[in-house]
Amino acid sequence: MSRVPRIKLGSQGLEVSAQGLGCMGMSAFYGAPKPEPDMINLIHHAINAGITFLDTSDIYGPKTNEILLGKALKGGMRGKVELATKFGIKYDGVREIRGDPEYVRACCEASLERLGVESIDLYYQHRIDTRVPIEITMGELKKLVEEGKIKYVGLSEASASTIRRAHAVHPITAIQLEWSLWTRDVEQDIIPTCRELGIGIVAYSPLGRGFFSSGPKMLEKLEDGDFRKYLPRFQPENLEHNKILFERVNELASKKGCTPSQLSLAWVHHQGNDVVPIPGTTKIENLEQNIGALSVKLTPEEMAELESIASADSVKGERYGSGLSTYADSDTPPLSSWKA
Repeated sequence: MSRVPRIKLGSQGLEVSAQGLGCMGMSAFYGAPKPEPDMINLIHHAINAGITFLDTSDIYGPKTNEILLGKALKGGMRGKVELATKFGIKYDGVREIRGDPEYVRACCEASLERLGVESIDLYYQHRIDTRVPIEITMGELKKLVEEGKIKYVGLSEASASTIRRAHAVHPITAIQLEWSLWTRDVEQDIIPTCRELGIGIVAYSPLGRGFFSSGPKMLEKLEDGDFRKYLPRFQPENLEHNKILFERVNELASKKGCTPSQLSLAWVHHQGNDVVPIPGTTKIENLEQNIGALSVKLTPEEMAELESIASADSVKGERYGSGLSTYADSDTPPLSSWKA
């Protein structure tokens, strides 16, 4: 029996579990890859509990996270899930963002093969190639939809103007963006644009990359090679300030009788029925705790209190270090400038 409600994501017909599962940390960026049998077990546990919206990308690993999901979805599991993957970040010793048609198609076909599926439910452009007009990238994605290789199209870390231009070529089903108690800049332009156009919102890092689970203490547990160690918000000079936010959330959670991570995740769930957070985890107990956040009901007063303690000045440090593109630098040249 599913313990997770289902919702319509966007206005194009895709239905997903109201909470998804971010799979990146199983294979990449958060220390050494976790044991494959354990991760397959975790994915199956999630699906059986009703978390059927699985999120990966070809850059996680690179490639190994898609291969892991392909193995987990064998034996009849594929029909139970909504599978999202991404293209657009290429890494061969040097990081490059690509959105040219040839690359889009090659990535899609390679992902289909690694995942062992005939069609990808939701295919995102992971980062926007600012050398290629978004209309050109979207034109190729539209062809892939027409060919049945992908069902729905998404963008990740895209500005409001890029979203509008893309949506005019082919309907965008979902925008993936970072949204949590300590990342709220998207509320200004991007969220209203999505709502105006009927585009679903997929919130990644809704727990602040683990910060809202255990606060600054989490840094002590991070493995070598965990890229969170290098993020500005986790640097000592910023962490000292940021821990005040965690302490306040923790205080409210104690009153509420839930964990700080459940309270933080519940806040994202309460942003609207067009928002699906995709917290990642590699442990079944954390997965269960995340599902528990769906039962945490917040009053308007509690929401207001959380909003007030999580204002812009309650957080110090950028989301990413330099050289990692975000929606702030995602505008592309006009279509008229394109020479194929």
